Amino acid sequence: MPLSQLNEEQFAAASAPLGYNLVIASAGTGKTSTIVGRIAYLLKEGVPPEKILLLTFTNKAAGEMIARLGRYFPQKTVGAIEAGTFHAVCYRWLKKYRPSVALKQPAELKTLFRSIYEKRNFKRIPSDSEPFSATFIYDMYSLYQNSSLGTFDSWFLQKYPEHEGLMDAYLDIINEYEETKEEYGFVSFNDLIVHTNKYMNELELSLEEVLVDEYQDTNTLQGAFIDEIASPSLFCVGDYDQSIYAFNGANIENISTFTERYPDARVYTLVKNYRSKAPILSLANRVIEKNPRIYPKTLEVGRKESAKAPVLLVFDELFTQYHSIARKIGEGSTDYEDIAVIFRNNSSADGIEASLRELGIPSRRKGGTSFFEAREIKFLLDLLSLLHNPKDMMAFIHIFEYGNGIGSSLAKELFQSLVHFGEGELIDGTLRPTLNTLPKLNPNKNVQLGLFDDDLEVGSASRFSGMGFDRDILSHPVVKHPRLNADGLRFFIDFRTLLEAIEKEEHPRRVLRKAISSSLYERVVNTLSGQRAKLKSGEIDRFKMEESREKIYAKASLLLELSSQYRELGRFVNAMILGGNELSEGSGVNLLTVHASKGLEFTEVYVVDLMDGRFPNRKLMSRSGGDMEEERRLFYVAVTRARDMLYLSYAKYDRVRKMDFKPSPFLEEAGLIERAKESAMI
Repeated sequence: MPLSQLNEEQFAAASAPLGYNLVIASAGTGKTSTIVGRIAYLLKEGVPPEKILLLTFTNKAAGEMIARLGRYFPQKTVGAIEAGTFHAVCYRWLKKYRPSVALKQPAELKTLFRSIYEKRNFKRIPSDSEPFSATFIYDMYSLYQNSSLGTFDSWFLQKYPEHEGLMDAYLDIINEYEETKEEYGFVSFNDLIVHTNKYMNELELSLEEVLVDEYQDTNTLQGAFIDEIASPSLFCVGDYDQSIYAFNGANIENISTFTERYPDARVYTLVKNYRSKAPILSLANRVIEKNPRIYPKTLEVGRKESAKAPVLLVFDELFTQYHSIARKIGEGSTDYEDIAVIFRNNSSADGIEASLRELGIPSRRKGGTSFFEAREIKFLLDLLSLLHNPKDMMAFIHIFEYGNGIGSSLAKELFQSLVHFGEGELIDGTLRPTLNTLPKLNPNKNVQLGLFDDDLEVGSASRFSGMGFDRDILSHPVVKHPRLNADGLRFFIDFRTLLEAIEKEEHPRRVLRKAISSSLYERVVNTLSGQRAKLKSGEIDRFKMEESREKIYAKASLLLELSSQYRELGRFVNAMILGGNELSEGSGVNLLTVHASKGLEFTEVYVVDLMDGRFPNRKLMSRSGGDMEEERRLFYVAVTRARDMLYLSYAKYDRVRKMDFKPSPFLEEAGLIERAKESAMI
């Protein structure tokens, strides 16, 4: 039985009397085993399985717990337990009373919301503030539903008092949005809980116990749902020190006020950690105890074997940090799959991923786009590939697809034409054409079978007259291609100008510097940032566009930094492109944000970029209403992912942004800053 496998603390919690029970399950203390043991105890005590409700934050977690129970109880028994996420359970219950209800994805509902928003003429509303976009109001309304029980206007105006003059318009949009959803039976994920709360009396539930996993991550709406169920017994398991989702509406007060809301509540604490060795736990305790202690606890060591103390790595420069950590991982003996590099910001992952790639070390990122798969990086690598191997037609096509009005078909024909003009040499055909006629692009044309269109008629350069083009360009034979429009010709001019500047260059860094500062790359940046800032309505969010531009150039700067290690273009291209194809997919060093690392564990963990401003991230704190306590909880989660070895690192300077850094205050709280002077500078 699951109960026989529990330690004394876990067993005491799992066998608690029915009533209001809160289990504080610290990192690595066997939370899942305790929940499974609790359900086994209830079944053993005669509680009918259909009167047990298990609420989790992923269906996978619920499935794993039910599967464990299936080893000890008949399938009919465990199958009768109601288990799943808040949304999944509510959807099943709601369908019983509103069969026609139609669950809609956020993207669909944003489109509906925007269609209502766009009917308003905000120009007629006197206000000193520019109205927020439809997307922003929709997101704020969703966050409000998760995090507040008051009215939307009072909640919203606490954050944005300068929008009081626009509030009636915002409310009118929301009211029409809700009325439209009601008319057509549409519901959002939030609505599943809101509507289920309304139908709670009709559901006539007679549950004997509700179990809640990850209780510290519940939001105000979910807390209200638990209260509406009115079960005579609650078994809530969580850890206030791992509450890290405030930005998504999680309300730490649900767990911190448990004993106030349920005066007869019992609190059980699991403190024996079976994951991390003693020095790691000691460091975690030193930092997290700086937060207010809601329920007293200190992690205890479950693993008694000898252990190494966490190591602080101090670097003079940001990219030196990434290179050195990659090298250290490559020289170590730990399996790559059992190593994690954890960071507060996704931008940190780019430097680590690129440095690992350079050394041929496989890695995988959970969520987000790989640095080398980012379109802005692929474009630059295609440029380098083409310069290194001018016969690389696919690289040329990928580059020219960014030209307005140039698709892959025309790009291929342009490549063939330029090679023809240069008598077999692309660069000569682009810069110094010797032939002046278009090639026959469809030599195997079979008109009878309709496999190809007729040969294209030669275009005239005169169609570009009066558009400001130089005579030199208009004399280039490429303008004779009839499918080339004015925008396409401008793209070709920028390509030609860049090619002229880098033709003789062999040093990757000099090539990249010129490419990144070129008009050609500016076109690509504008295209990508515009796409990433485009709303469903077609309008461009200017703030998002500028933010995207900054991120694109930051990635380009990282590639530029990587290139400084190379003297030959071919070797750099091989390391960045060909080497990447040889790496196995789906395996390797784990690159994770702190949020993505939650619930996981690894033999060896590196927590990087521990500089004040990055971790803690003061910009995100000010934007999302976070605070230092939540940032400290994030640090706690990161370090307690490590089983055997923990490395903490920071850099003193970023030479790209010309920015000095101070070490994270968490390093001082951990007692490591004093020892930094004794550590070798790397």
